[in-house]
Parts: sequence; C-alpha cells; structure tokens
Amino acid sequence: MPLKRSQKEALVKELNDKFQRAVSVTLVNFPGLTVSEVNELRAKLRDAQGEMKVAKNTLLRIAVKGTDGEALLDYFNGPNAAVFAYEDPVQVAKVLVEFAKDHEALKLRTGILNGKVMDASSLEALSKLPTREVLLGQLLSVLVATPTNLVQVLAAVPRKLLYALRAIEDQKQQNQ
Repeated sequence: MPLKRSQKEALVKELNDKFQRAVSVTLVNFPGLTVSEVNELRAKLRDAQGEMKVAKNTLLRIAVKGTDGEALLDYFNGPNAAVFAYEDPVQVAKVLVEFAKDHEALKLRTGILNGKVMDASSLEALSKLPTREVLLGQLLSVLVATPTNLVQVLAAVPRKLLYALRAIEDQKQQNQ
C-alpha cells in the first residue's frame, strides 16, 4: 500500500534527522535475506548503537540534502538500506562485515564517514580497527607513560647520588 503524502513527509523528516545525527552511514543491499535474518541484523546493530532503515531511494535523496550524507546521492539506486552509526562507526562496521560473512545476501555497497565516501574495502578496513574504548585506552596509556618515565628519570639522579654517598660512607667505615 503506497504511503500518503503526510507519511512520506514524516519519513523524510525522520531520515533527515538520522542523517544529521549519524557519525557514519553505510548503504547495503539486502535482497535474499529473510525477515528473521533482517531482524537479527537490526538487533545486532541496535546493540552497537546503530540502526538500519529501509526507504525508497527518492525519499533518501530528499532526506540526505543539507547533511554530510549528500555525498551518497549518486549511490541511491537499486534496493538499498541505510545503516546509521550514532556512536562508534567501527563497531557498526564490525557488525555489518561479520554479518555479511555469514549471510552472502548482504552486500556492503558504500558508506560515508566524516563527509568522506568509502567503498566496501574501506568499510572492511574500518571494521578491523580497534573499538573506540580500546583506542582511548591505548591513548591513555601513552599519555600516562610519558610523565611516569620523566619522573623515573628525574628520581634516578638523586638516587644515584645517594648510592654513591652510601658507598663512600661504607668504605670509610671499613677503613676505620
């Protein structure tokens, strides 16, 4: 049953909001997936703070205007679903790549991250990156290591002087 004009306008407004909020957007082809497989993918995406939305390409073209996703205008053809990542684009990419490995019917087409268009191989490379939390942990360890090493180096000078003075004291006591 076709959508009424008011429903289409509401859907365009909702999609535009999603395009504006999303950190990254990935377009996927999904013909051949069963309803239960699509629901499984949606659940996994939801766990990764992502969302998959299916809409007509004409509505997607209208909704993407004025957002970073405008670079995807040329790719809205054929059966598409837009996958939005709201928090961590790496986590959503991991879910899509893993799901595509298990379900050949799901094809990664293209995506956008920080206004830059990515092809399917770039999306796979993105999925191999560590998650945001791991990267923050690595950054924190680097930031903590530098001052710690500086303190250790600065403490070594008086420590060596103390050892030298003790050695002189011990030597004087042995000579007496």
